[in-house]
Amino acid sequence: MSAPTDSEVNELNPVDFIQLQQYIEYCSLKVKDVMREFDADGRLAQHRHGERINEEGFRLFLKTYLEVDDFPAELCQRLFLSFQNPEPDKKDSTKQVFLKDVSCYFSLLEDGQPRDKLEFAFKLYDRDCNGVLDSSEVDRIIAQMMHAAVYLGWDVSELRPVLKDMMTAIDADSSGTVSLDEWVEGGMNNVPLLVLLGLKMTQKDGQHLWRMKHFNKPVYCNVCQSMLLGLRKQGLCCTCCKYTVHGRCANRNPAPCTRTYVKSRKDTGVAAHDWVSGNCESGKCDRCQKKIKSYQSLTGKHCVWCHTMRHDECASQEPSECSCGALKDHILPPWAIFPVMKEWPNNIKNGCATSAEDCEQNTTPDGQVLQISPIPNTHPLLVFVNPKSGGKQGQRVLRKFQYLLNPRQVYNLSNGGPAPGLSFFRELEDFRILVCGGDGTVGWILDAIDKANLVGRPPVAVLPLGTGNDLARCLRWGGGYDGVDLSRILKDIEGSVPVLMDRWSVQVINEDSQEKGDPVPYEIINNYFSIGVDASIAHRFHTMREKHPQKFNSRMKNKLWYFEFATSETISASCKKLNECLTIECCGIPIDLSSLSMEGVAILNIPSMHGGSNLWGETKKGETKGFSQEVPEVIVDPDVLKVTSQDLSDKRLELVGLEGAIEMGQIYTGLKSAIRLAQTSQITIRTNKPLPMQIDGEPWMQPPCTIHITHKNQACMLTAPPAKSSGFFK
Repeated sequence: MSAPTDSEVNELNPVDFIQLQQYIEYCSLKVKDVMREFDADGRLAQHRHGERINEEGFRLFLKTYLEVDDFPAELCQRLFLSFQNPEPDKKDSTKQVFLKDVSCYFSLLEDGQPRDKLEFAFKLYDRDCNGVLDSSEVDRIIAQMMHAAVYLGWDVSELRPVLKDMMTAIDADSSGTVSLDEWVEGGMNNVPLLVLLGLKMTQKDGQHLWRMKHFNKPVYCNVCQSMLLGLRKQGLCCTCCKYTVHGRCANRNPAPCTRTYVKSRKDTGVAAHDWVSGNCESGKCDRCQKKIKSYQSLTGKHCVWCHTMRHDECASQEPSECSCGALKDHILPPWAIFPVMKEWPNNIKNGCATSAEDCEQNTTPDGQVLQISPIPNTHPLLVFVNPKSGGKQGQRVLRKFQYLLNPRQVYNLSNGGPAPGLSFFRELEDFRILVCGGDGTVGWILDAIDKANLVGRPPVAVLPLGTGNDLARCLRWGGGYDGVDLSRILKDIEGSVPVLMDRWSVQVINEDSQEKGDPVPYEIINNYFSIGVDASIAHRFHTMREKHPQKFNSRMKNKLWYFEFATSETISASCKKLNECLTIECCGIPIDLSSLSMEGVAILNIPSMHGGSNLWGETKKGETKGFSQEVPEVIVDPDVLKVTSQDLSDKRLELVGLEGAIEMGQIYTGLKSAIRLAQTSQITIRTNKPLPMQIDGEPWMQPPCTIHITHKNQACMLTAPPAKSSGFFK
C-alpha cells in the first residue's frame, strides 16, 4: 500500500473518525453545554469572532467537550482543516471556521443516526464539492478504509477486493460516480461499510448486531459455509445470536437475527426453540447425548434461548418446546413480549423529547407499543450496563448479557439512561434489577426507581465494575468483576436474599449565599459522607484525573496515585485541628470534639469505605449481651458505642473520627478502626472555613455552610449467597 501524501496527512480519514467516536463515548458533556461557553458571557467568548472561531478556540472546544488535556495535536489540526471553507477566494478560511459547522458535526457524532452520519461522511470525502464521488475519491476512500481496518484489528489479507466490490455495488446506476443518495442508501444496507466507518446501527427486530471478532478455533460462515481465514479479526459475529459471516458475505441476504417479540398477543406463551446453525464443535447433543463432531463445515445447531446444542437431524425432533434452560428464571423470552396499539399521551404527541425517547426503544417500527406478559413462576431480570465503567469491561458485559438474555431486557445506560428500561418493566410485579457499574451507577438507578411509577419496588443486585465498589462489597457481590462466567452471576442472583438499605437526604446551605463553591455532587447518601483528610486526598485524586485521564487507566496506576496523594497529605496535614473548624449535632445533642485530635470525620451508612475499609470496625456478638435491645434515637456513650454494631436497615448513621492519613492506612489493613463518636438518626454539621468533602466517593471543595442529613427512604437490595468454603475444613 502506498504511503499517504502530504495533503492526505492533513485530511480527516476513517481512522480519525473512529478515534473521535471513541473519545466521545467517554465524554459526559453535550455540545449545547459547550456552545454556551462561546456566548458573550462565556469563558471562551474571546475566541469567537462573529459566527466563527479561531484555531485556539477550536482546540479549547475539543478540550472542554471531550474533557481531555492531551487530545492529539495532529488530529486536532486535521479536524480544524476539515471545517475550513474550500473556496480559494476565502483568504481567512485558513484561520477560522464556522462555529455552527463544528456544532453540527459533533452533534451528529453524539446523537446522530447512521443515515445522518453517512451524509456527513460523504461531504468529508467529496473533496471537490461537486456532489458526487468520482473514481479517484472512491480509490482514496478504499485506501483510507484499509487504514481503518488495520486500526480496528481486522485481517486485511482479502479486504481490498471486498471493499472494491462493495463500492462498485453502491454505484447503483453504473455511472462510474457515486451520488449522495446512492452512498446513503447503499451504505445503510452495507454492513462492512457501517462497521468500518464506526457507525452504530439502530437494532430492529430481525437485524443482526454485528461486531468484528477474532476466532481462536475453526469457524465457518453461516452464508457461504466456508471457513473464516486470517490471523486477526476474521469476520463478523452477531452479538445476540452468534450468527457468523465473512465481511464479504454480510450483504448476501443472511438469515435474520432471532426475534425478540411475537407478532400478536395470541402468539404469547408458545415456547419454541430458535436454532442457529453451526459452530457447535465438541459440544454435546441435548437430544441424543452424543458428541457433535466436526466435518470441516457448519456443524450442529444451538438454540438462542436455552443455549442447548443438537445435531442437525436431532433439532427437528421432540421436544420442540424451549424451556429457556438454566437461566429460565431470568429470561424474558420473545413469547412473553407482544405489540399493542396504544394511544400516546398528549405530551408525546406534542413532541416532548424525553417522554418520546423513553417510549421509542420499546416500540415496533410501525408504532405499536411492546408489552410484557410474564412467564409464571419466573423473575425477569432488567439489566442496566454502564459501558464506561471499568474500562472496556462494561462493553464486554453488555454484549454477553445481550446473548444470554433477551436484548430487550438489557439496556445501555449511555443510550437514554434507565428510563426506557423502567418504563418497559413498569407494570410487572415481580422482577429484579441488575446494575452493572460502580457505586455511582447504582445510586443513579436507585434515584430513577424513586421517580418511576412502578407497581412494586424491585430488588437490585450489583455487578461491580471498576474500582471501589463499597456497596457491592457489603452486599457480597465483590469489589470488582474478574471475568467470571456471567451465567454463574445469574445463578447467584437467583439464590440471592433481599435486604432493605437506608438512604439519606443531605441538604447543604452556604453561610454566604453569594459565595460559590464546587457543585454538591449528590443530594442523597447511599454509602458515606466525609469531611477532612480522606476527602482532601480524594479531591486531589479527582482533580488530577480530570486533567490527565490517560494517567489513570489501570487499577495499579490508580492505587499508586492514591498512595502519592495520601503521602503528600500526611506531610501537609491540610486538615489539622479539624475540630476547631466545625461543630456536629446528633438529633440536637452537640458532640464534644474538644479533646480529640482529628483530621477528618465520616458518616457511615454501610460498613465499607474507600474500597473495603471498615471504619466502624467489627463488633463481636458476645459483647452485646447484657445491653438493652431497644435502640435510642442517638447513642454517644463510649461504652455503649463499643458494643454497637452497624446495620444497613436500622435507620441509623454511624459517626466516626479520623486521626490522619497514616491511620487511614492502618484502618484499610485492619490494624485498627476509627474513633466511634455516635450512632444517630439525624445529623447537623456547621463549618466555619472552606473544607474538602465527599459523598459516596465524589469529592468537592465546600465554603462555610450548614449541612442537614435526614432519613429519606429504604431501597430493596439483593445480597449474594455466602461464598462456599473450599477444602476439608468447613
